[in-house]
Amino acid sequence: MSRTPFHPTHWLSATSVLAAALAATACSKPPAEAPTAAAPQAAAPVAASDHAFDAAINAADFAEHVKTLASDEFGGRAPGSAGEEKTVQYLEAQFKRLGLKPGNGDSYFQTVPMVQTTADESTSLKLDVKGQARELKFGSDMVVGTRTGQSEVKVDASDLVFVGYGVNAPEQNWNDYAGVDVKGKTVVMFVNDPGFHAQDAKLFEGKRMTYYGRWTYKFEEAARQGAAAALIIHDSEGASYGWDVVKNSWSGAQFDLPAKDDPEPRLPVQGWITGDAARKLLADLGQDLDALYKAAGKPGFKAIPLQAKASIDLKSQISEKSSRNVIARLDGAKRPDEAIVYMAHWDHLGDHADKGGHEGHGADASAAAVDTIYNGAIDNATGVAGILEIAEAFTKQTPPPDRSLLFVAVTLEESGLLGSKYYVAHPTVPLNKTVAVINLDAMPVIGKARDMTVIGYGSSELEDILKTVAGAQGRTLHAEATPEDGFYFRSDHFNFAKAGVPALYAKGGDDLIDGGTAAGQKANTDYRDQRYHKPADQFDPGWKMDGVVQDLDALYAVGKTLAGNEQWPNWYEGNAFRAAHDKLMKPAAK
Repeated sequence: MSRTPFHPTHWLSATSVLAAALAATACSKPPAEAPTAAAPQAAAPVAASDHAFDAAINAADFAEHVKTLASDEFGGRAPGSAGEEKTVQYLEAQFKRLGLKPGNGDSYFQTVPMVQTTADESTSLKLDVKGQARELKFGSDMVVGTRTGQSEVKVDASDLVFVGYGVNAPEQNWNDYAGVDVKGKTVVMFVNDPGFHAQDAKLFEGKRMTYYGRWTYKFEEAARQGAAAALIIHDSEGASYGWDVVKNSWSGAQFDLPAKDDPEPRLPVQGWITGDAARKLLADLGQDLDALYKAAGKPGFKAIPLQAKASIDLKSQISEKSSRNVIARLDGAKRPDEAIVYMAHWDHLGDHADKGGHEGHGADASAAAVDTIYNGAIDNATGVAGILEIAEAFTKQTPPPDRSLLFVAVTLEESGLLGSKYYVAHPTVPLNKTVAVINLDAMPVIGKARDMTVIGYGSSELEDILKTVAGAQGRTLHAEATPEDGFYFRSDHFNFAKAGVPALYAKGGDDLIDGGTAAGQKANTDYRDQRYHKPADQFDPGWKMDGVVQDLDALYAVGKTLAGNEQWPNWYEGNAFRAAHDKLMKPAAK
């Protein structure tokens, strides 16, 4: 899951911004391998497993993959680390074991160029508040970073402006930047959508987050407006995760695509401040945070210049590196030029040994023990194990599939879905020949459920196929329980969706056979609060894996159906991505 929060993902508002995005990448040819700016860090070979894998999707094989990928040996699978080398070696070896062809020409790897930026955490944000000096500390009060690729970025005496939710949405008749010039200024804003905190179903999509509510959009829009810096005020409900997730995610090395591969405007400085720091700052300026929430959630809100200036001297270590997507292919017997993509991200947050460590491993760890490795067992060794299991099932399928299958393990999801973003810009199967994408991310290991959760429920005709499959298992489909969390925008299918390719992101539901909805919600809350983006996200042999096997069977069946017929699923009428899909498919003359 992306370096924001706990992650099943979410649905989308119909915006013109999204409908047109990335459609131009439709028929890109796979590029030659990009030159590697820095050689990958050397890693010892992964010891061969003596596990005997079975053709059928099963819990023992799934567990073996997760246990290996989430082991301390893999060091948290950070891009550019020795853990990456072990991970991609393991995936290549598994794909070869299955007899799958390289998915990028004659290579299993697609090089993804990246810029690694590590901010100096002694950095402070200095404020002049009505002539009085204030200072916010990195980690405890705020976190900041830069996407410029520059080792030093300075913002000097930049005027602060409160811009509500930082949204410019013409189709909603909403523009928080109307009537204010923020060029060179520091904008301060809330996370989520106006309708969320106002609890107004008539604003945007009410409780359900739109893309305008995502922090990534807010920084993008601030950059388009010419701001020098942007700060989002954190609140746990609006962000759907606590400050510890923000701090952990923004600390240490951050990754980005080079500007030449992602030419959208970038802010010199962007980051978050805690709700407590914001409340105190605003009070010193004669403003009340609660009153601002009410004002910003009403149509016609006008930005408020604040009597304060911000200065920051942000020093960062910059290095150009590369990471790799891992891609394997099973050729279709009749229409090999058409493909169904199964996708999961292999990366996680790595080893934070240089940051002082975190809580001990497991319940038996001593109080003095420190665990610094973010193993990412659920997020997302489970998804990678899932596509390996599904790939094995396809290789043993009789008769073989008519269409091709592509199995893509992408990198840099935790850094903003960058590996999938790069793939969509450089697809190894043209996007107008990509029938559908099925994404696996943070699979639940809490037992069988009577339902399946479709993140972004009501999006595409892929759900019609899944509904039939789930029905045969005695299960129903429903939307995610917390659409306000914006999960739809936090996983790699989103880049394909913006380009128009129908995408499905589904997993086991909350209504457990053993314990019902109360047990399912309790388990999900426990994961979010205790393990998500923490060292405690580790493999546990006590997991109930019969449910995830059932989920993988269902997702395999969706792909099997599409690989055996001539259907080209579309987004449902009225969906924001349908126009992009229709444009994408025109050259194919379907």
